[in-house]
Order: sequence, then C-alpha cells, then structure tokens
Amino acid sequence: MKQRETTIYDIAERLGLAASTISRGLKGHHTVSQQTQRRIIATAEAMGYRSNSIAASLRTNSTQTIGVIVPRLDSYLMSQIIAGMEKVTSEAGYNLLISQSREMAANEARSVQSMLNSRVDALLVSLAEHTDDLAHFEACRAKGVPLVFFDRVPADMDQLCITINNEMAGYQATRHLLDQGARQIMFISGSLRRNVYEQRLAGYKRALTSAKIKFNPEHIIINDLTEEAGIRAARAVVSQHADGVVVTNDICAAACMNEVQRLGRRVPQQVKFTGFNNDIISRQVTPALTTINYPGIEMGEVAARHVLAHLKGNVDISQLENIVIKSSLIIRESSL
Repeated sequence: MKQRETTIYDIAERLGLAASTISRGLKGHHTVSQQTQRRIIATAEAMGYRSNSIAASLRTNSTQTIGVIVPRLDSYLMSQIIAGMEKVTSEAGYNLLISQSREMAANEARSVQSMLNSRVDALLVSLAEHTDDLAHFEACRAKGVPLVFFDRVPADMDQLCITINNEMAGYQATRHLLDQGARQIMFISGSLRRNVYEQRLAGYKRALTSAKIKFNPEHIIINDLTEEAGIRAARAVVSQHADGVVVTNDICAAACMNEVQRLGRRVPQQVKFTGFNNDIISRQVTPALTTINYPGIEMGEVAARHVLAHLKGNVDISQLENIVIKSSLIIRESSL
C-alpha cells in the first residue's frame, strides 16, 4: 500500500504552527523569521515532504525561476524593464519572481535572502537608493547564483552591469537647452549615491563647460523625484530666474513644469524643460515634454537573454564586459 505523502498540515501539527506559516516558510517569505524558516525546512526534509515544484527542482537542480528586485514597482521605467524580461524568460520556459525594495537597503537584503531561499536560478537587480553596503549580495556568489545588475548598478562590484550612457544622456539634455538659448539651467536629480544620477550630473556639468558657463551649485536640487518634489522645486526655479531645467525623471519634470506655469512663467518661452525616461506622462502634459528615451524593454530583454545564456552554459557572464544600451533625446514643445 502506497504511503501517504506528507503535507504542510502534517508539518504544521509537528511544529505547532499554522499551515499558512509553513507554506510561507517553505517559500522563504520575509514575514517568516530566518530561524523559523530553518526549523520548517529541516522538519519538512525529516518528514520527507516534497511539493511538486520542489521535487522537480531537486531532480533538475533548477527551479526555472529568475528573481528580479527593483526599487519600485510603480515606476513606468521598471514596468517596461520587467515586461522585457518576462517576454524573454517566458519564451524560454522560465518564471519571474519579482520583489521591490521600496528604496530601502534592508528590504533589498531581505529580498535577496528570500530569493535565495526560494532557490532562484539567477538574480537580476536594480539597486535601492539607500543601498551603500553590498554585503548581502555575497550570498549569491557563495551559492553560485548568477547575479546581473541593471539601470542602478554598483560602482565597485565585479558583476555584469547593464545601463545606458547616463553621462552622455545628461550632456545631451543640457546641451539641447543651451542650443535653444538657455543659460541659467537648473538640474533636478535623485540621490547622487546612485550611478544614474551622479553620471547625469557629470554630463550636465560637461555641457555647461562646453558652453563656457560656470557651474553654480545653487542650481542643483536633490530630491526624491516625486510629483510633490517637482511642485516644491518649481518655487526655486522661479525664484532663481532659471530659463532652463533638466529633470532626471518625467514624473517630477511634468509636475515642476505645470507648477512653474501656474506661478506665471511661460514654457518654453521663459523656461525650457527636459525630462528623462519618456514616460507616458511626457506625451500627456502641455506642452509635451522633451525627454531622454530610456529603452526599458530592450534593457530587460538584454538582461534576460544574457542570464539565460549563462544558465544554458553558452556564455560566462562573469567574463563579459558591461553592456551599454543606446538612449536618445526626443525633442518636443517644452524646449523649443
């Protein structure tokens, strides 16, 4: 007579925990403590528990799952990148396990551990704003899990990184405003801890230098690039008599531009604007927003293709040069 298979309810009874806790613990969910997860996994193994997916993954040494950690899921850019990843991975028979750090390093670290507990085959990461210590990624190396960074990438970690040329994009956005006659150009950016904003600022400075305009630190505004931050920044744009503004995302740029107009300045006649990312809102505001087109879907596809090629043994991503995807300036009415 075939022996009855162990269920999560058997494990729950053995440990005195709820079945829902057992289920989350086996999946490595962050709401279950590491100590409890270890007890659950050890008991499940001792009792011979195997879910269908766990049994299959043990046979193949693969879960056919790739983990993705992004700063925010409500970002148009990140949704585009994930869409590109999903297209490639689903065609190859892989699933995505997606988590957001909400810009906090602690959340990011927990997500990495949860992904590893879920035995993902590889991990694709865009760093949180407040991540300074990268130690939580060392567990990927220890477990042999391929790791690829995209968009927001570390400056000093020997891993494949996929970005655009942010310095050039910052230069192009600023140079365009200079070519349109702007001279008092402000720069609104996210935290300079992250490569994307630091490099865009470097491009802004290079464009000013090329036009023989002295860099003015008072023209730099650092904020969280939200709609509310854009509205607050508008007051500085008006009070400092800026005639051009480079904003490093479109949500903040659109809000700032609308508020500047509400405060009585005409766009683009008195103040010219450029944004970043080519979000949907850049085409919906009045005037339409000049912006840097960020090829998010392409970035996601490239990241997924490379990690799948590594998993299939076709390439070794640790030996690859970092990949830079081409962006472009889309000129609209806000800067002409």
